[in-house]
Amino acid sequence: MPWEWPVGALLAFLVALATTPAGVSGAVLLLPVQVSVLGVASPAVTPTNLLFNVAAVPGGLLRFGRERRLGGPLARLLVAGTLPGVIAGAIVRVELLADEHAFMWVAAGVLLPLGLWLLLAGQRMQPQRRELTPRLRLGIWALALTIGTVGGIYGVGGGSLLAPLLLALGFSAFETAPATLAATFLTSIAGIATYVVLQATGSGAIGPEWTLGAFLGAGGFAGSYLGARLQSRLPETALRRLLGLIACLVAARYIQLASSGGGEREAPRAAVTVSAL
Repeated sequence: MPWEWPVGALLAFLVALATTPAGVSGAVLLLPVQVSVLGVASPAVTPTNLLFNVAAVPGGLLRFGRERRLGGPLARLLVAGTLPGVIAGAIVRVELLADEHAFMWVAAGVLLPLGLWLLLAGQRMQPQRRELTPRLRLGIWALALTIGTVGGIYGVGGGSLLAPLLLALGFSAFETAPATLAATFLTSIAGIATYVVLQATGSGAIGPEWTLGAFLGAGGFAGSYLGARLQSRLPETALRRLLGLIACLVAARYIQLASSGGGEREAPRAAVTVSAL
């Protein structure tokens, strides 16, 4: 057995354990690990991350489901927005081939101050009991649709963007984590299905590293399950600061990729890259 498989499973376990309580799969943190440590070829990183999400996120969803925290109105709103958004974004990606580097700078500009705010103001912030009025429902759906569409165009997912924005709107991490993970899971399925179809039709898409992805997913499943179980034992302040740290790390990652011209995130131009983060 190649050493990369068990090492990858262990690293995926640790990443998922740390990020699931905040409602983020942690796939973005596995990107540099796959390339620098596990030696995954650059074009295969994104679909392998999708495979990680599809296999790992159900661990957290299973735990949240046992706690009867899945299927709420917030989760339904996010799924109803992100899923059609990803499909629409994929079509735009193929037709227009939008410049992803501009998006990375914009996303970093949003996530970095938001992450710092969550880190520094986390102790003073108190989540509000938000009633999902028709106006708020429409606003959240529109936000999810926009992020899903952007994700479909630029090859990023919604979890790392949706989670801090929902906290900024006054929701608690206890409410948002199951919802953002559910949206991440479904958009990842759409993304990996796109890769499989494009690869089968010979359109130039690169498929995932299936065996490594399975090991990453197995480790991530265990980490996600334990992370979801751990969440109920963590104070809201700690969860907000954790999400703030993740937002800052994602922003730093986007800045690095944009500055280097795309790096390992580059994929064939004909491919639709939906890497749910």
